[in-house]
Formats: sequence, C-alpha cells, structure tokens
Amino acid sequence: MRLAAFITENTKEIVADWEGFALTLVPADQHLGSLTLRDHIEELLTFIVQDLESAQTDAEQTEKSRGDKAPGPYPSAAETHASLRYDGGFDMDQMVSEYRALRASIVKLWGTTLTEVTGQDLKDLTRFHEAIDQSVAESIRDYTKKLDLSRNLFLGILSHDLRNPLGAISMSAQLATKIGGLNERQGMLQAQIQESCTRASEIVDNLLDLTRARLGTGLPIVRDKMDMGFVSHQLIDEMRVLHPTREFQLKVTGDVGGFWDKARIGQVLSNLLGNAVQYGFRGVPIRMTVEGLPKAVVLCVHNEGAPIGPDAIRSIFSAMTRAQSNEDTKSKPISTNLGLGLYISRQIVTAHGGTISVKSSEVDGTSFTVTFPRTDDVNAPVAGDG
Repeated sequence: MRLAAFITENTKEIVADWEGFALTLVPADQHLGSLTLRDHIEELLTFIVQDLESAQTDAEQTEKSRGDKAPGPYPSAAETHASLRYDGGFDMDQMVSEYRALRASIVKLWGTTLTEVTGQDLKDLTRFHEAIDQSVAESIRDYTKKLDLSRNLFLGILSHDLRNPLGAISMSAQLATKIGGLNERQGMLQAQIQESCTRASEIVDNLLDLTRARLGTGLPIVRDKMDMGFVSHQLIDEMRVLHPTREFQLKVTGDVGGFWDKARIGQVLSNLLGNAVQYGFRGVPIRMTVEGLPKAVVLCVHNEGAPIGPDAIRSIFSAMTRAQSNEDTKSKPISTNLGLGLYISRQIVTAHGGTISVKSSEVDGTSFTVTFPRTDDVNAPVAGDG
C-alpha cells in the first residue's frame, strides 16, 4: 500500500500511537485532555498526504530540501500546532520531539504492512521525511517568533513599570536630605538610596533601549549641533569624581563639531569609560582621544588590562555578553552588570551611521574605536529610517 493511502486509512491508529507519547510530555502543571493533545495532528497528517500525492519536479525537491519553498497560507497546521504548544507550556524540545514520535509511529506502522520494499516506496518515504521536516521548520519558526515577542514585551513592560516607583523613591530620598534633621548615619543611608536608585534607573534605561532594538523600532536619535570635545570633557570630569583613585587622560584635536545626539553620545562614552575602569589595571591611566577628520570624528578609549580573547571579541557587542572583570574574585560577588552597555553603544553608533570596533592584546592593551560620520544637517536621516 502506498504511504499516502496508508496514512489516510489508518489516521486514528496513528494518532492514538502518537498520543501515548505526547502524554509523557505534558507539563507537570497542566492537565491537557485527549482532544487538546491531538490538536491539529489530523491536519498535519492531511498536509503530509497532500504533499505525498502532489507532483514534484527534481528542482522543486531541491528547493524544498534547502528550505526555500514558498510558504503557504498563514497559519499552517504546523504553525497553529506550535502556537498551541507554546500557550500550553511546552518547550521547544518537547514540541520537536512530538514530530520525531509522529515520524517514528508512521514509519513503524507502515513498515509492518509491507511485504517488500519497492522503488516507489522509497520515493514515498523520502517525500514523507521532506513533509515532516517542513512542518518542523514551520513550527520552530512560529514558536521562536512567539518566544521573542513574549521576551521583548516582558522587558518593555518591566522596564516601563519600574520607572515610576524608582522615581518616587529617588525623589523622596532627595527631599529627606534637603529637609535636614538627619544624623550622619541617616544621611549616609539616604545617599545610598539615591545612588542605588540611579543605578537601577540606568538598568531600566538599558532594558528599554534593548527592547526598542530587539523590536526593530530602533533607538530614537535626536540630532542637534554639538561639540564632541565638550561632551568628552564632561564625561571625563564625571569619571574623575566617580573614580577619584583612577587617572584619566583626554586629548582633543581638530574640528570636532557636528550634528549628533548629545545625550546618546554621552551614553556611549559613559559605557566605554566605565568598561575601561572595570577591566583596566589600577594605577595605569585610561586614555581617551577625540580626533576631528574631514568626514568624521573618531573617538578612542584605551586601557591597559588583561586582553580580551578572540572568542569574546566576536560576541562582545552582543546583548547579555560580559567579560570577566579584573575586579571579580572568589571573595567578591560577580558583577550584576547585565552586559548591555556595549550592545546598546553599538546600536547608538549604528543609528548615527557610524562604526565601533575593538582591538586587544597584552602588548598594546585594549582600545575601543568609534567613528561618527560628520554631518552639518540637523535633519540628517537616522540609520535604518529608510
């Protein structure tokens, strides 16, 4: 019996065999009934039968094997199955294992009916595996989309809803300090509250930026006339106050004026200088240069420290990536830094149409170089605006 006919005539037996396996995957906190478990399995089998019975050229088979087949109407049975599995609490491994079980069930049951295997049977089996693989790909794609959307919405909602209570805490601490009447110990505690709120607000801002970047809306850039050297002096002065035991050197040359987003540029510099403080050797100056070129302004932040390994350099501008700090020790908790600073810095630089790169070695130290194209137009388009 041809495989397509076998599936059509034995759908109930196939579903029952598969369902026994699916029951072992039900999340512990779920109580899914038989109808819920077998959702869209019959539709998946119908798709497989239709694929087996349809004509297919060698070129179409090659295209399908490469994953280049044009998608059909959305949602397909596989995509709907993925959505329901996601909503039901199944993880991706569990969902994919269902397809492995379905594949095994059909091949096993069909094999018991064959007295001999013909060339046509082998062709049917090949087409069957292609159909299963296509369904798996559609399910994974749909599941991944929902997972990404859920994560980004969670980050957006979390960071947005944290801003108001953090602002209220910070404002209350500031007012208590201004009112006075606090002893030295209470004043120290109030100052600690303000500092902690500031750090938490920075994390919230980073999460918001991460969410914008991940959702594809891009980081908002507001260009205005500014002097890159002036902003650099401001950031260096701030770093000297925050880290009085560290030495910072700044050199500005050439024309460094143009139209950029001053706040965002400050964010990039703060991230790079903070990174140099965290990973640079103590007692060695952190050097920053700002050079005005005819068509761009180039910033460079340099520190001496343990070199960044080749593998780390390849992923250092990715979200949630963090190198081992020189200050991390067994007796000191690992930093709670989320590793968003360099990722967001790259997003800001890219939005300005610029580039950011890093070089690191034991001999030359670590240097982050940022190039911001020069523009005299406040309305210059933001990269990605189209």
